[in-house]
Amino acid sequence: MLAYLHIPFCHRVCPYCSFYKHTPGSTPISAFLDAVIAETQNRIEALKEKPRTLFLGGGTPSMLSPTHLEKLFSALHQLIDFAQLDEVSLEANPATFDLEKAKLFRALGITRVSLGIQSFSSPVLQTLGREHDPGQAMRSVELLHEAGIPSVNIDLMFSIPGQTTEQWRDSLDQAVALHPHHISAYNLTYEEDTAFFESLLQGEMHADEQVDHEHFTIAHERLTRAGFAHYETSNYAKPGHHSIHNRGYWRGESYLGLGPSAVSTIDNIRSKNIADTARYVEMIRAVGHATCESESLRGEDLRLERIALGLRTTDGIALSLLDEAGLRRAHDLASMDLLEISEGMLTLTMRGSALVDSIAAEIA
Repeated sequence: MLAYLHIPFCHRVCPYCSFYKHTPGSTPISAFLDAVIAETQNRIEALKEKPRTLFLGGGTPSMLSPTHLEKLFSALHQLIDFAQLDEVSLEANPATFDLEKAKLFRALGITRVSLGIQSFSSPVLQTLGREHDPGQAMRSVELLHEAGIPSVNIDLMFSIPGQTTEQWRDSLDQAVALHPHHISAYNLTYEEDTAFFESLLQGEMHADEQVDHEHFTIAHERLTRAGFAHYETSNYAKPGHHSIHNRGYWRGESYLGLGPSAVSTIDNIRSKNIADTARYVEMIRAVGHATCESESLRGEDLRLERIALGLRTTDGIALSLLDEAGLRRAHDLASMDLLEISEGMLTLTMRGSALVDSIAAEIA
């Protein structure tokens, strides 16, 4: 089982991000921590299976103060046996920590830090509304190395409005030069309830599939040439540094979601916590949980999800997941060099990886 803990706080709300988040406001962070610790205790005690990974995402978990981090992790260590965890991940932004805080990450038991750098170009960072500059981004990677974090990931993003191909190449090259253990290269998507989505609707921004494909290909060629294995559509790792948590998610493992807006899938039951921090705290205090919706997943739901997630990975999917019509379409796509079929498994080619969502919809 995988465990995810959502920290909803951000210093600034980025215009492209659709995850539940907000600036610190009427809900004190200490009250939120009390609630998420209580929820963790309640949920962990009820589990038949204990977590093998822990991932703190957001929001910006790294913006928590050292005092708040120590409070949270002190409780987590009492509730979860960290010695039995395969990985403890923390999402971080470059402007939110110094060397002392990076060393604290390591002392708390964090084994992997994922840095939301997105770009090493000042104009592109301004478009994205990021609060760091390229110099801070580079220094943040160096700090994590100096602090002895075992696995450091850099998040990058392409197909950003106004971003040139040369800026994308330069960001990739600068990332590689910093010697991270893992690089994630994400295609910008226009999500509902974001400022970017509104700009797209108003015609101020435009999605371009040709640019998407070009930038994806550039990332694949540059990163694989630098020794990173392409193991999922958007993810590249040096040997031994694949994201264990994310890999488990893509393979369909059960997962426990903690915190406001977090989703859980356990025993084919998918539930979601309320996406409101103040109400989340109130519900935990009143009834011990913050579940606002729940559904039982049918076999067909799980089949479609396994196809969509599995196709993103180099593991691929079993042909047995496809019905007769889907299998015929898969053979047609194989003849177009978009996927490969071998020994009962289906995997995408590099060309197919750039079209993963369309292919999943075609064969499901």
